[in-house]
Amino acid sequence: MTDTSLYCLAEDSVRHNYILASYYIRLPAETDVMEKAQAMAIGQTIGTWVPVPGITEEMRENNMGKIVRILSVPPAELLSDEKDKMGYIIQIAYPEINFHDSLPMLLTTLLGNDASTSAQVKLVDLQLSDAFTQCFTGPGFGIQGLRKLTGIEKRPFVLNMIKPCTGFTPKIGAEIFYNTALGGVDFIKDDELLGDPDFCPAEKRVKEYNKAAEAAYEITGKRTIYAVNATVKASRQKEHLQRLLEAGAKAIMINFAAVGYSMFHFLAENCPVPVLGHYATSGMLFEGTSSGLSSEIAAGKLPRLCGADIVMMNTPYGGYPLRRMKYLQTAKQLTLPWGHIKPALPSVGGGVHPGIVEKYIKDLGPDIMLAPGGAVQGHPMGAAAGVRAMFQAVDYVMKGEKLEEAVKEHEELRAAIEKFGYAGK
Repeated sequence: MTDTSLYCLAEDSVRHNYILASYYIRLPAETDVMEKAQAMAIGQTIGTWVPVPGITEEMRENNMGKIVRILSVPPAELLSDEKDKMGYIIQIAYPEINFHDSLPMLLTTLLGNDASTSAQVKLVDLQLSDAFTQCFTGPGFGIQGLRKLTGIEKRPFVLNMIKPCTGFTPKIGAEIFYNTALGGVDFIKDDELLGDPDFCPAEKRVKEYNKAAEAAYEITGKRTIYAVNATVKASRQKEHLQRLLEAGAKAIMINFAAVGYSMFHFLAENCPVPVLGHYATSGMLFEGTSSGLSSEIAAGKLPRLCGADIVMMNTPYGGYPLRRMKYLQTAKQLTLPWGHIKPALPSVGGGVHPGIVEKYIKDLGPDIMLAPGGAVQGHPMGAAAGVRAMFQAVDYVMKGEKLEEAVKEHEELRAAIEKFGYAGK
């Protein structure tokens, strides 16, 4: 007989401090999915693959996972001659008391005990309890804090990542920075591939790039903020970040999936400058269809929870085969109201150029950061002109004007459209 203590209704689960995890699984049609769900609920909490002594009723009540829903995909209601595999969504409520405020233990509970559960699943949705969420402060600045810091009130932000990605010295990088900052770009960041190599140390980059920013400011009256890639190995991470801040870093970037969400949270929690979280390496967490977790959790919910003010996210427009729905859902995870957790600014990169600005603003609105790389350094009139072309594209879209009129007025925009094309609305 089915153990009813392993189940609870959704209405009852919300009254307790449970984390609600929804998994997608495909099983042979003859497999009893309810038995599989029970094995997961027990195996990820109090038990293992065989009955063991020592499990008390108190443990079952307070520490055992409970099955909330099992849904067929497609939603089959009747018996059929199906002999192949069937898809299911299994929703399990995990007691928050098991992991309290520990992200590593939360992730271990959600996906880390496959040998006991014998379940190949993908985490497709995650609803965190209020008690768990209260343990995190989220973004220190958030969208409105970034607008206040920069004085940019309504329009999208524009960021450039220096190209080439790596292989140059701090002085050469500073020259690229200066020539780009002359266009008035809001932020410049390192490419995610440039960390702290001997030929281009991050601390020296901060000092050289800040000098370049000040030199450009003397000409333009606009201060460009440099986000230095602070990603290094764990044993150096805390000291390295402190040295960068002491060197004058105005913003930092961390590859959050590469260092781990808990380390990212540790670094961002008390950082006095804006934190840009980069999605690099997160693909290994979400690209599988039958394992890992969904991209909107990996690159949306978790980095926001951990304190990213800006999250560099992937899109379907730059050559990466991401579904448009997933990119839109990630942006919503970053920006929709979430209690005391401030909205994080979505930053879109990969193939960004003036001809695609209209599409991005239509998709996501003005609370975004547009992040061109090659379209700035590769502009036929130079990097500063590449930045101006981006601003010209933002301006005509925000004013509701037509591209045809804008290219007549702006030489830089016209050159960019001719070289990089127009992606439509």
